Amino acid sequence: MVQDVEGKGHGARLRVAATGKGHLPCNGRVQIGREMEHLWAPWRSAYVTSAKPTGCVFCECAAKGVDRASRILFRGQKSFVIMNTFPYNPGHLMVVPSRHVGRIEDLTDEEANECFALVRKTVAVLAKATKPHGFNVGMNLGKVAGAGIADHVHVHVVPRWEGDTNFMPLIAETKVVSESLAAVYDRLKPGFEG
Repeated sequence: MVQDVEGKGHGARLRVAATGKGHLPCNGRVQIGREMEHLWAPWRSAYVTSAKPTGCVFCECAAKGVDRASRILFRGQKSFVIMNTFPYNPGHLMVVPSRHVGRIEDLTDEEANECFALVRKTVAVLAKATKPHGFNVGMNLGKVAGAGIADHVHVHVVPRWEGDTNFMPLIAETKVVSESLAAVYDRLKPGFEG
């Protein structure tokens, strides 16, 4: 059984009870007690510890007008789909309202409707292009809730595969990402054009 975690991010270490009952399964999931499961993602520390831009990264990407360089896969009337630069998995996308808005309740009905329609489209494109076993779809509203960009609401869409988190992040502090962002962009872009 896991006693506790020492440190944060890349330097985090698990202390396992000496009873012999503790283990680190190869799927990267550590069971704490019987009710809670933790998905460890130490490779995300590159984002957490990186210097943050002074402006809004979403607004800056949208304003560039160069979608490939900004990793924007699709632009709607009121929102867009962008790749996550520090993905949990290949194909980790975000649906973002075009207007800079920090609270979900401040979205107009038109913005909220288009965002959800784009979430549906994003899941469909990822399902066809990457054939995942499932998805995580969600929002982190506020910094305390885990939002890395708390002042511009966005929806994460993360494709998941059985065993997609293995021992490498836990033991070697290394995330194996099988495709470059450019290759994922090229594979997904046609799905948003049709």
